[in-house]
Amino acid sequence: MRKMARKTFVFISVITVSIIANSCGNTAGKSEKSTKDEPNKVQQLEDGTINLKIEKAFCYNNKANPSFNAAEWSLVVRKSGLYNVWLSSATIDTLDLQYTSNVTLNLQDKQLNVKPVKNRIVLNGSEVKFPYFRADSYLGELFIQEPGEYTVTLISEKVIACSDTVSIS
Repeated sequence: MRKMARKTFVFISVITVSIIANSCGNTAGKSEKSTKDEPNKVQQLEDGTINLKIEKAFCYNNKANPSFNAAEWSLVVRKSGLYNVWLSSATIDTLDLQYTSNVTLNLQDKQLNVKPVKNRIVLNGSEVKFPYFRADSYLGELFIQEPGEYTVTLISEKVIACSDTVSIS
């Protein structure tokens, strides 16, 4: 039986959202750089990593109910596989991430719905500036069966800053 490579998604909300895939020695297609044909699509890195950054997302902010705030990316997956999904958040309080509701991740017909807890704290991460720390939270696993284009949506009250944002009252 062939051993399946596991990859990792890491999302950083509030400041940045990232997906990181560990390919266990396997290599994937192209780098993260956009091409002329795909200027707004996030590309999977050669090592299988996928980085989704909040500043590259299209965001929806719901002023009446922030738990419906969302970030959305167009993603090109070059290598199928099983992905471990991580969420990284900017936090001041390293004991309590202060999520009032679950974070929902949608990718096609797959969904993860989890209230983040801190699995590790990064004290000197370059993604956030003092007085904030980066907190990484494990959300679960997703299997992507086929390479192709996907839309990834992250729903959370912590999605507050994007380059393109639509506000809903």
